[in-house]
Amino acid sequence: MPPGEEFKRFEHAGWERAAPHYEACWASLTSHFVSPLIQAAAVGRGQRVLDVACGSGLVSEAASRLGAVTTGLDFSRRMVLRARERHPQLEFLEGDAERLPFDGAGFDAVLMNFGVPHLARPEEALREALRVLRPGGRFAFTVWADPKDNPGARIMSEAIDTHADLRVDLPEGPPRYPLSDAHQCREALATAGADPTSFAFVSLTAAWRVPTPSFLFEAERDGGVRTAGVLARQTAERLAAIRSAVERAVAQHAVPGGFAIPMTAHVVSAAPVRRG
Repeated sequence: MPPGEEFKRFEHAGWERAAPHYEACWASLTSHFVSPLIQAAAVGRGQRVLDVACGSGLVSEAASRLGAVTTGLDFSRRMVLRARERHPQLEFLEGDAERLPFDGAGFDAVLMNFGVPHLARPEEALREALRVLRPGGRFAFTVWADPKDNPGARIMSEAIDTHADLRVDLPEGPPRYPLSDAHQCREALATAGADPTSFAFVSLTAAWRVPTPSFLFEAERDGGVRTAGVLARQTAERLAAIRSAVERAVAQHAVPGGFAIPMTAHVVSAAPVRRG
């Protein structure tokens, strides 16, 4: 089996399972970063835009409102079907971010909203995104900040580290927070074919409004993949302890009408090296 293939199959199966729950679990969070992502790629009217790991089509829909001609792509068939149901006027295809089914230099912008953490070989996806960009085009993507710099992510991370049995049978994958270091991210993009002078790395924190202290735990359990895999392999006692720890931490972020969890992400962008 090729390197990373077992992890890719695990992620694919996970998103096929989670697809029906995605909007209810995560759209209220990831939507905070859609506009900064689109701005980082300077998307405008008439541009051809590729939305990689498109999920239910949030980014494609936002880019199309600006007059862009969008193509969404996801490796999960169920995600693609949901995107088509939600946005029947837009194009969505089933495909692999690590092997894009397009000729080179065909798009003005390539966008990926939190797809990188779910890739078996993120370096291949970076290379492919830059390959399909026309000269002067721009690739923009988002990644979550490491829990040490990300209060919301730290809630789940600390609960699992404290209460979970981590000796569970899960396929080994890349780091959970890939490209969250600016220097390493710049180097990875340069290796993939980006112009280092075009590199931009902006950190943003969103207040994720959730209705209950248990919402974060339930979102990870029902609408996540990697963390959901850990949770699914815990005993009932350990799972209850993780849930209680998450609820206590979320409760500290109470606001009128709910809870506001601070979630930090990096918006990264770069242009391909000019081909001579």
